[in-house]
Amino acid sequence: MSCSKRFIIECPESTVAVLFLFKQDDEYGEGEDDAEVQQECLHKFSTRDYIMEPSIFNTLKRYFQAGGSPENVIQLLSENYTAVAQTVNLLAEWLIQTGVEPVQVQETVENHLKSLLIKHFDPRKADSIFTEEGETPAWLEQMIAHPTWRDLFYKLAEAHPDCLMLNFTVKLISDAGYQGEITSVSTACQQLEVFSRVLRTSLATILDGGEENLEKNLPEFAKMVCHGEHTYLFAQSMMSILAQEEQGGSAVHRIAQEVQRFAHEKGHDASQITLALGTAASYPRACQALGAMLSKGALNPADITVLFKMFTSMDPPPVELIRVPAFLDLFMQSLFKPGAKINQDHKHKYIHILAYAASVVETWKKNKRVSINKDELKSTSKAVETVHNLCCNENKGASELVAELSTLYQCIRFPVVAMGVLKWVDWTVSEPRYFQLQTDHTPVHLALLDEISTCHQLLHPQVLQLLVKLFETEHSQLDVMEQLELKKTLLDRMVHLLSRGYVLPVVGYIRKCLEKLDTDISLIRYFVTEVLDVIAPPYTSDFVQLFLPILENESIAGTIKTEGEHDPVTEFIGKMFVPSSLLYVRSYILKIIFVGGGLQLIEYIIQALLCSFQFPFPLKDPCGEIFL
Repeated sequence: MSCSKRFIIECPESTVAVLFLFKQDDEYGEGEDDAEVQQECLHKFSTRDYIMEPSIFNTLKRYFQAGGSPENVIQLLSENYTAVAQTVNLLAEWLIQTGVEPVQVQETVENHLKSLLIKHFDPRKADSIFTEEGETPAWLEQMIAHPTWRDLFYKLAEAHPDCLMLNFTVKLISDAGYQGEITSVSTACQQLEVFSRVLRTSLATILDGGEENLEKNLPEFAKMVCHGEHTYLFAQSMMSILAQEEQGGSAVHRIAQEVQRFAHEKGHDASQITLALGTAASYPRACQALGAMLSKGALNPADITVLFKMFTSMDPPPVELIRVPAFLDLFMQSLFKPGAKINQDHKHKYIHILAYAASVVETWKKNKRVSINKDELKSTSKAVETVHNLCCNENKGASELVAELSTLYQCIRFPVVAMGVLKWVDWTVSEPRYFQLQTDHTPVHLALLDEISTCHQLLHPQVLQLLVKLFETEHSQLDVMEQLELKKTLLDRMVHLLSRGYVLPVVGYIRKCLEKLDTDISLIRYFVTEVLDVIAPPYTSDFVQLFLPILENESIAGTIKTEGEHDPVTEFIGKMFVPSSLLYVRSYILKIIFVGGGLQLIEYIIQALLCSFQFPFPLKDPCGEIFL
């Protein structure tokens, strides 16, 4: 028996009752042609599964008010009833009965339905349905309560930014308290009320999470702020006000500068907004000089001379005026980039302005400058000039730089010099033939990275970024053994960076290399060996969670041998059983047992456990043999 016949047989009373209920309703809108109304309604009844549509009752009412016949309705609705939704439910029940988890079945159905909706979504039909309702549909409020369907609306809003129904839905989602989810939705940037709410939530999330949370959330936040000029101006205006607060103001100022850098890297010229929100408005000559250089992306002697005269006067402008990240980057390129040409008559002006921005400390109270501390200005200027002469001297090779290492190490203690040297090393070692011409095991430029890591904790992310770039670069000009030796040298720099406190990002990167299977296993083993040689307990649970799975690979842990009876892997595992990491280790052992793999690692763990306890008697197996 077909589905349509079964539907009629199983529920004839309710169907007829509904039909005659509408048949007896005498209300009818005048001015409509009965034949046209009947034809329109019959066309809808003939569509597939129309009986499942929310508008079925309204259509039935119009049809009967126009004098339609119940028999035609019953025939069309039953013949076109294919029970798509009911069939899906039946298949889902079958899957659950075969052992599939209900949650997995639900996710499969929802994801397939999402893909169909995205593929066939028509914004004009959506707007027409939304307009006909006259109010917020109940089904829409129910949908936004579920993460799956909210994610669907986000994707649709990105694809159809002009759809009124989707714009309204995004606002509903924001009103419901889910504004933290819509930072990537461009539609939210077009509504001030929604954008301000999302901006507040996103900014609070970044401020509460520390440096790691900043790195994680900043790209999405900056992308949202840089959606358009109006969003950038609004967000930067708000952050400039918050940056003046004593508590948390410096952190907000840092975020604002990171957003400026993001906008600059994307090719947007936001220099005029940056200067207008700062103190540049009170110094029009300085504002004009800064604006010209920022817009062109290059320094020039004329504008530098204007700034030099102002910042060497008795009443210089505020130092914040020249502490613009994009402006300081221009100094790095002019003073530390190999091959950069600078007018020697004006070089001291460049150095003075950079040193002034990096070393001068001002005290302000009630928008009035109380004091200016220039104690470190002279020494900073001297250090910048010394390193500039060493780095940009084309006649000095690597051997000549080795003789100047002590001088470089002294100057690197100044943060601005360290940043300049880091940029210089990056530009130098990125040359294609650099490593081909090197004969030393550790080139002097890489050795300088160790000193930067030692002296400046805030530069650790940039150092690791450079090492990762070099590690992943294809050095085709070197043979296989030379490439392995070079990568071991880079791993040595990473281990040094780890020893200076930058632990989790370094280990996390090596863990990703192992998971991606794109790195020679001997290099991973070399890294593990070096790390085991420098670390000591106690170990944090975060470190154990990252490092222990690396040891699960038998090609790594099983081949690490040392002279004598010393086993670094067993020693590490034996010393990691501390309260902070014991729970994770226990769950990890259970995962290995039930999922499989890592049997040698279990042997290490059992051996370490046995060695860590003192037994008052020898342990025996059931046959009486002593095995410990």
